[in-house]
Amino acid sequence: MSILSILLLLGGFVLLVAGGEALVRGAGSLGRTAGLSSLIVGLTVVSFATSSPELAVSTGAALTGSPGLAIGNVVGSNIANILFVLGLTAVFGALTVRLQLIRADIPVMIVFSVLLVVLALDGGIATWEGVLLLVLLGVYLVALVIYARRQRSKGRVPALGVEEEWSEEPGPLMKALRATTLRSVLTDLVLVAVGVALLVVGAQMLVSGATDIAEAFGVSDLVIGLTVVAIGTSLPELATSIIAALRGEREMAVGNLVGSNIFNIGAVVGVTALVAPSGIDVEAAAIHFDMPVMLATALVLLPLAFTGQAISRWEGALLVALYASYVAYLVMAASHHAVLGPFSAAMVWFVLPVTALWIIALVGYEVGLRHGRCQAGID
Repeated sequence: MSILSILLLLGGFVLLVAGGEALVRGAGSLGRTAGLSSLIVGLTVVSFATSSPELAVSTGAALTGSPGLAIGNVVGSNIANILFVLGLTAVFGALTVRLQLIRADIPVMIVFSVLLVVLALDGGIATWEGVLLLVLLGVYLVALVIYARRQRSKGRVPALGVEEEWSEEPGPLMKALRATTLRSVLTDLVLVAVGVALLVVGAQMLVSGATDIAEAFGVSDLVIGLTVVAIGTSLPELATSIIAALRGEREMAVGNLVGSNIFNIGAVVGVTALVAPSGIDVEAAAIHFDMPVMLATALVLLPLAFTGQAISRWEGALLVALYASYVAYLVMAASHHAVLGPFSAAMVWFVLPVTALWIIALVGYEVGLRHGRCQAGID
């Protein structure tokens, strides 16, 4: 490992964050200019924009012969989005969850997660399977557009949307650049182009630096993809969600993360499988452990969101603690640490069962509470 590798890694992170911010700003403003509803912009444009780092990193890794990094980045990012990003955002303030997310978008995320696990069971994601993921993503987007139009026709315009999270009032320069519709569109197109360029360059730097560090420490590119690169490419989601929560847009944080996870599987894995010479190879370790963990995190979000239609502070802290335990396990497993055995036993036989029972108890309490309210309404 050299200083250059570390500089490449840090520089890649910086460019990814800057590129993600520029892309979110430009794409979100373009969506509003085009007359898209706030729901469509929030769950599609911004979700896709914040998934661009994963797309750039995964396709770059697949083309340069690092399939473990490609799939590890997507799986690790989806785990990080729910446990780390959503959890940390909830710690800053309880997050509100719309009923539509509970009924439709979170179940869709779970279906995509299950499908990815099933497709990877044979040891890889073939080209035709990438096409399948892209087609299903298209079906989801079409359904989302139809739903949004029906809601608009009924006069119900969801508040979930994209605002200028980084500034309450645009500065003089931005006002001048967006003085007319034409200027605004041109400015947004430049922001999108700059954002994409920064993401591509940053992704290449990140892949190069992470690969060198992995080789120096003898750690597989899968582990690097699941940890360092996954957190790095989730930074745009983290910045957007925390700022949105601090600004009071607590619904947007959950919606963007759910949408980002759907895009990660549908678009990132789909496109990567298409551009890779022979699809994406998936390591056995990812199939047997990391992908099931990804599926479990998707599943656990549903009951947490269902209870009170919110993610509370203590639930956020629990998610962050679970993510810290997951990363600790990966590090100890990679280094063959002596504590790995006792740590794994404690997690499997105590921490996870107690957490599962607690969540089940909360769901049961919520169901009973809602049933009582229904009975009171009937009486």
